[in-house]
Amino acid sequence: MTSRIVIIGGGQAGGWASKTLRDQGFDGEICVVAEEEWDFYERPPLSKASLLEPDATLPRLFTEEAQQTLNLSWYRPLRAEQIDREAKTIALSNGERLSYNMLLLATGGRARLPGEAWAKHPQVFTLRHWQDAQRLKRRLSESKKLAIIGGGWIGLEIAASARKSGVAVTLFEQQSALCMRSVSGEVSQQLEKIHREQGVDIRTGCGALELEDNKGLPVIHCDGKRETFDAVVVGIGVDLNLELARDAGLRTGRGIVVDAQGRTSDPFIFAAGDVAQHHHHGLCIQSWAFAQNQAVATAKAMLNPDAPGYDDAPWLWSDQYQHNIQILGIPQPGSNTIVREESLFFSLDANGRLTQLVAFNDARTVKLAKRWMAAGRDLSDVPLADPTFSLMSLR
Repeated sequence: MTSRIVIIGGGQAGGWASKTLRDQGFDGEICVVAEEEWDFYERPPLSKASLLEPDATLPRLFTEEAQQTLNLSWYRPLRAEQIDREAKTIALSNGERLSYNMLLLATGGRARLPGEAWAKHPQVFTLRHWQDAQRLKRRLSESKKLAIIGGGWIGLEIAASARKSGVAVTLFEQQSALCMRSVSGEVSQQLEKIHREQGVDIRTGCGALELEDNKGLPVIHCDGKRETFDAVVVGIGVDLNLELARDAGLRTGRGIVVDAQGRTSDPFIFAAGDVAQHHHHGLCIQSWAFAQNQAVATAKAMLNPDAPGYDDAPWLWSDQYQHNIQILGIPQPGSNTIVREESLFFSLDANGRLTQLVAFNDARTVKLAKRWMAAGRDLSDVPLADPTFSLMSLR
């Protein structure tokens, strides 16, 4: 029997794993089980170009020709409903059973909603899939007032796109600051300043929100105030699709527990992308770079047990208005943040080591910082805040 690898998930991690398996010379069958009907595509453009460009097309991961040469057996739009680890089979939602020699779980996550009423309202949107972007774009074209629930990265990107389209935006965030879980307070303040300058009405620390209806339009009830909007976008994070792994008895924590090579507690099953719990940081990293690079390392390890594991520092980026914002590393409690000209935010631990850099429009410093992090360099005596000091001298 031909060796068969099954990949569950048709997103970016599944796509890069497929490509890497072929690039590494795997000539067996690759089956991809995907809930959407599309070929692999990228999610970052969904909150930006897909909303702004009049004739935006599916942001494909690979060209149609490149996709064809991967020679994949697609099972779509279908769901994998159960893994039988002993028989090495997967039960699909159409009743079929699919056997595997090795399995990769790249099941991603689904947009979280505050409750049932939000899921049912026709003018409440989430942004996770290509269809979501299409629906939201149509609604924005006929909207004057938009509410965004959630002041994380996705909420801020949608706010920027909506403002560029001339839509008035009110953003509600329950926490006391924007992107509070992923950056320092100083960065939160800078993000708030940028959005307020663009006319976004930001309400932080706004307590529990209620949704009501007014003749088909959504009404947000917050702190005794009721406001009617043309549309509401909810961006309060995702619930990871871990049910398949849990039901199969794989070890899970915040995500599916994997080693540096993406291997789960079953030697024939691997995990990649959003659902793979970072082997070192112990959390799930939802970023374009992780979905791609960790999937590439995992696919190599599926074919070669001696392949090097994934070891990059967490990195993500966000485009908002004219700003490209890059975030390297994860904030650590007790870190001290040093600010340089409102564009570079260095967070150092007690030993002067860089735990996080947030850079506004400065990709060059991010490259440098990756080296400092890898070397564990002590930066405590470096005048990082002084704009006249050349960071390049620290190469």
